[in-house]
Amino acid sequence: MKNLWWRTVGTGNCHLVLLHGWGLNAEVWHCIQAELASHFTLHLVDLPGFGRSRGFDAMPLDEMAQRVLEYAPQKAIWLGWSLGGLVASQVALTYPERVQALVTVASSPCFSARDEWPGIKPEVLAGFQQQLSDDFQRTVERFLALQTLGTETARQDARMLKNTVLSLPMPEVDVLNGGLEILKTVDLREPLAALAMPHLRIYGYLDGLVPRKIVPLLDDLWPQSESLVIAKAAHAPFISHPTEFCAALTALSERFA
Repeated sequence: MKNLWWRTVGTGNCHLVLLHGWGLNAEVWHCIQAELASHFTLHLVDLPGFGRSRGFDAMPLDEMAQRVLEYAPQKAIWLGWSLGGLVASQVALTYPERVQALVTVASSPCFSARDEWPGIKPEVLAGFQQQLSDDFQRTVERFLALQTLGTETARQDARMLKNTVLSLPMPEVDVLNGGLEILKTVDLREPLAALAMPHLRIYGYLDGLVPRKIVPLLDDLWPQSESLVIAKAAHAPFISHPTEFCAALTALSERFA
């Protein structure tokens, strides 16, 4: 049975769809859910094959975006963290009339390093894919630990991410591999240059997976977008710096009040 897990909370006039990152599920937003629900109508979703959205095989980015869109409100701000940022971006590219604004968090239009573009070395992503076959729970835990490195609250942030994963059934190996394949191969740098809707990009200065070097490059490539770098955050700024993170979203929503 293929059912996408979707929950709506909050009573704000502005709809906000939250898309989590690789290996995780919608519980990752728990730390900011109450604050955001006082300003937005929140739509929490487990991406296909992750968390409680069971029965899905690995799928390409465009299909993942299509599946999520089927459950979404007619018009919303779409926010995607990490891999979720690519899914939200694909929705914005394919169905711009459904997206009030796009917010990407610790995400890159091209996660893989290539030519002069900074990112994760392809062999690192390939290594994760290989290790998934050997010991996928430990591989996921290693990937989560990378996301909080360098922050003042790294240990507790990593523990929270790990608990988020372990609180629900682990995704199937082929779904995790499919997500890594998206991170390894997708490049949306040029398509996103044509976006007309408001586009806010939020980064962590200490992020080891999405290097801050991409921020000025995208400022030049996408002059219509805005960037915010949170000084002492890493790959999960909404966990380490929830107040600053929520304030940026509230300010964005006021444009649509």
